[in-house]
Amino acid sequence: MSTPNSRTTLKDYCLRRLGHPVVEINVDDDQVDDRIDDALSFYRDYHYDGTEKDFLKHTITTANITNKYIDIPSTVSGIIRVFPVGTGLNANNLFNLRYQLTLNEVFDWSKSAFSGYYTNMENIALMQEIFVGQQGIRFNRHTDKLYIDMDWVSKVTAGEYLIVECYKVLNPDTHTSVWGDWWLRQYTTQLIKRQWGENLKKFEGMQLPGGVSFNGSAIWGEAEEEIKRLEEEIISKFSMPVMDMIG
Repeated sequence: MSTPNSRTTLKDYCLRRLGHPVVEINVDDDQVDDRIDDALSFYRDYHYDGTEKDFLKHTITTANITNKYIDIPSTVSGIIRVFPVGTGLNANNLFNLRYQLTLNEVFDWSKSAFSGYYTNMENIALMQEIFVGQQGIRFNRHTDKLYIDMDWVSKVTAGEYLIVECYKVLNPDTHTSVWGDWWLRQYTTQLIKRQWGENLKKFEGMQLPGGVSFNGSAIWGEAEEEIKRLEEEIISKFSMPVMDMIG
């Protein structure tokens, strides 16, 4: 069989892994869909292939200035930074310090050395960081709002652009190879298996014709052990390293 490339083919793959159609898998279709959603959620949070870096361009409105925040698409999982805001930092400003240094010191790019220009730019960036600093940002993906701590009235006007560097979750319906990810397939299978065991545990000890009895606890225990192993594996092998915070 080919690698899963949709929700349906992933579902079929997981059920076959568990023994279907030779073995009856006592799990409802809605329960299977719920477990797939759980697996996708965990995958997006911890697997480096579950998200991608992106840049959002937002046109500032009067409502943004009044509310002091901008709306962020629900596909955004995290904000890295907002590019410097305000007309004073705009490179198109004739009186911008960076522009004046470029105009006066690097008038002939073919003959001028870059060392002096580079040093000056570094000094300007350091002064900017010390005396002005970056505007603070606050974001929670459950609210889909990005708050920027600045004086909106004096720094920006309606019609200007904000550039936001962020992480976006991959839509598996667009990027269908997500459904075939090796780790996601294994994890989804074990979540469904645990659900199967959970269902059968409710009939623990019940005797069937021929003396056969349900043993949902064994199925549940096997799945639980494998789920823990896979969750440890994604953290150690497939997650971006945690960055140190200094200050």
